[in-house]
Amino acid sequence: MYEFYVVIERDEDGMFVGEVPQLPGCYSQGKTIDELLQNMREVIELCLEEIDEVDFLPEFIGVQKVIV
Repeated sequence: MYEFYVVIERDEDGMFVGEVPQLPGCYSQGKTIDELLQNMREVIELCLEEIDEVDFLPEFIGVQKVIV
């Protein structure tokens, strides 16, 4: 069993878009947060099938706000 963080944003159409920073190209969307998370579970499983070395995934540190 693996544990991943999902970065969630809302797009201009009101859809929730999620991305897993540790898995490049691993993203999905949903009309609700619950729908997004269910979709993310499915896409994470698909992304993991494509990775040879799951033990060497980058460590997710966090998200910081930067004001410019």
